[in-house]
Amino acid sequence: MRNIVLIGMPACGKSTVGVLLAKQLGYRFIDSDLLIQEREGKLLHELIATRGIEGFLGIENEVNASIEAVQTVISTGGSVVYCEEAMEHLRAIGRVVYLQVDFETLQTRLGDFTHRGVVMRNGGTLREMYDERVPLYEKYADVIVPVATGDALGKTLEQTLAALDL
Repeated sequence: MRNIVLIGMPACGKSTVGVLLAKQLGYRFIDSDLLIQEREGKLLHELIATRGIEGFLGIENEVNASIEAVQTVISTGGSVVYCEEAMEHLRAIGRVVYLQVDFETLQTRLGDFTHRGVVMRNGGTLREMYDERVPLYEKYADVIVPVATGDALGKTLEQTLAALDL
């Protein structure tokens, strides 16, 4: 089977579910946010502060578009859907799974996100970011797995595996 690429809002569970999914399938695991931090030698929020949103998205696009992997679960940053070249590459090398979370759950899980490295347009609100990204996640997704309020990660993993029809 090809790679599995996880997309979705920050704090929707991509990294956590990704590690569990990789263990269950016997796949490797890659977190593209960590690849960005390793390449640049800075945390995500530092990159956004020093390079600006467009500069950060350029880096995110380059890193994700250059991932070469086989039988790997790839957890992406929440803003990767702004990077068309990267998304086309990820679709070519894997099955894209959108971990869908409702706005209220996102708000609760994300909390104070100032040190998470979340790409938000200047002056934008969390709600505006959510409304802007959802159609992009849906556009690129091969599979959509809803992550319900108060869910257990085991349930999400089971849903993800079932949705992948393994």
